[in-house]
Amino acid sequence: MNEQQHLIRKDSELDASRAGEAISRIGAPKKEEILRDFDAFREYLGKRIAIGQSLGLGEEQLAQVAEKVGDYLAEHEEPRNAEEKLLRELWKVGDPDERHKLAHMLVRLAGRSDA
Repeated sequence: MNEQQHLIRKDSELDASRAGEAISRIGAPKKEEILRDFDAFREYLGKRIAIGQSLGLGEEQLAQVAEKVGDYLAEHEEPRNAEEKLLRELWKVGDPDERHKLAHMLVRLAGRSDA
């Protein structure tokens, strides 16, 4: 995989616009495993947040990626559980500012160890 396929380049710059591409490269069995229940999704997201933080990304950068992930999921994936359905409905009715705030809340939720 070359550098153009990653969200974070070697110069540590984040390209959140590549989030959809990164998600689309996840194989169907792994994607189903991640999305089958909300706890699995939150755990997967939490691990990715920890990696981003270890690379020096702040909450704003993580929220930008979470926003792109939310856009992708709302557009391309059917909710697999009640929590994902609620998130999708909130995403659909939210304006861009509300979606950004929701992305921040998801980053905080997934990053919590006690959640």
